[in-house]
Amino acid sequence: MISLPTLWFIVLAFLWTGYLFLEGFDLGVGMLMKLMGRTEKDRRVMLNTIGPVWDGNEVWLITAGAMTFATFPLWYAALFSALYIPLVFVLLGLIFRAVSIEYRGKHNDDRWRSRWDWAMALGSFVSAFGVGAALALTTTGLPLNENGDRVGGAFAWFNGYAVLGGFAVVAFCLVHACAFLALKTRGDIEVRARRAVVRWLPLGVLPMAAWAIVVQLQNGKALTLIPLVIAVAAVVLAWITARRGREGWSFTWMGLFLVAGVVTIFASLYPNVLPSTLDPAWSLTVDNASSSDYTLTVISWVSLFGLPLVVLYQGWTYWVFRKRITAASIPAAHTVNAQ
Repeated sequence: MISLPTLWFIVLAFLWTGYLFLEGFDLGVGMLMKLMGRTEKDRRVMLNTIGPVWDGNEVWLITAGAMTFATFPLWYAALFSALYIPLVFVLLGLIFRAVSIEYRGKHNDDRWRSRWDWAMALGSFVSAFGVGAALALTTTGLPLNENGDRVGGAFAWFNGYAVLGGFAVVAFCLVHACAFLALKTRGDIEVRARRAVVRWLPLGVLPMAAWAIVVQLQNGKALTLIPLVIAVAAVVLAWITARRGREGWSFTWMGLFLVAGVVTIFASLYPNVLPSTLDPAWSLTVDNASSSDYTLTVISWVSLFGLPLVVLYQGWTYWVFRKRITAASIPAAHTVNAQ
């Protein structure tokens, strides 16, 4: 029978997959606002594709962080104390993005909106890069001593793996957002987004594939090759269906690529949750970093009711706002300037 620490390791992998899948296209749309949106109407179409859901998608990040704290407190303490700088930038990026979405339409001025669009793009990029760097270092390791404390200065976390993970999430968010926009819009944005998927999909998923391969080579097992092969097949199918104009299938295959990639990374990492680059014996594992069985049991019963409600509510939200958006469905901008 599966142990509670292992069960919660799987649940956390599920939560991070859900966050990257849902928040991925949110952040990608933010980064694409000034690149794909050639007119104000285009940018409003793009913004309205994520308008009803972007704040709800952030619940997955909050839930993943809170559950890590509750179920693996030593993992949480070691990771967050070692990654103060990138995580602060993630927080600032999310704040920039949220304020941009709320304030860009408060004043009928092109320069005002342009500044907020750039702020949204910057905030989305910083958030995606920071999350990717943090997750990459979780899977490739940090300089931890025998007490689980970070060794080195404030920038001991900054290395090639952090950069790879950061760009992996940024690149995935961009192509994921293009697939999402092709699925959710009609007209010029749909055409541009579909072309971008066909042109950039192989390059966009390359960093994340490299990340999965690195973890597989370092810690992988024979079984973890299976999801890696599935990820490669999903990319090929996503590209083929995008070329054929099957936006729904292309988006679905992109999701399968993400799921298979995350499974490869977390399954290769197991039983570690945070490897030590100084000595493998000092690594944090699902057993030595987890809460007590009593705590995990209580959290499991609470989550048994709470997590399905979150999934059902978000599923209902996406169903309500499932229709495509066109430029004709966007009302005219305010004609009265704010005083």
